[in-house]
Amino acid sequence: MASTIVFDFDGTVVVGNGPVLAYARQMARYADDAFLTEAIATIEAFESGATDRFRDGYDVVGTLAAEAGIGSDDRQRAYLASREQLGSAEPATAAPGLKEILESLPESTRVVLATNAPLAGVENALEGWGVREHFDELLYDTGKPNGLTPIIERELAHGRVLSVGDIVENDLAPAAELGADTALVGATAATSTFSATMRALTLAEIADQIVAWAHAAEHDTTAHLISER
Repeated sequence: MASTIVFDFDGTVVVGNGPVLAYARQMARYADDAFLTEAIATIEAFESGATDRFRDGYDVVGTLAAEAGIGSDDRQRAYLASREQLGSAEPATAAPGLKEILESLPESTRVVLATNAPLAGVENALEGWGVREHFDELLYDTGKPNGLTPIIERELAHGRVLSVGDIVENDLAPAAELGADTALVGATAATSTFSATMRALTLAEIADQIVAWAHAAEHDTTAHLISER
């Protein structure tokens, strides 16, 4: 048996406005001149806590685009075009603390990336940040929140699970319902009423807690195996 940490990607593993701004710029190709300015201002308002209307920066851009009359096909084209730029979008960086966490985990800890995003650009970004080797599995187009349930169920069959993400309804709530532990990061961590196991604005702030969780889970698993002998 082994414990598992399931990481979300956008807003969790990757931080910075680069990817979202790339999305907004691509979307602006289908909109009027005011769209990009409005999108940037609204993204900044969301990140500062001035509005709780949106789930994340991508939701800001997609919602504003739909309200501006941009069709779903064009919105999808803009999204996919922006994802191709993921490895070079600045300032898109690996979350501070991510590499330190991954390098400090017990060897027995499984690390899974579960994202609603397509594969475009993701693996190249992980390679560029020097963390790809630490992920045991990359899962794309997962269809969260519902798509997270079978992933968590599968991993719980092998030990304790910690789900880490920035959107409660997508990344954490389905895991908590199954008995997994949760870590909330990002702009909503300070205001969300969700009862997360741990929370902070940045991954770096709970790096020690995540590593401690993994080592405790390894101890629990070892003790369980010994008791079965």
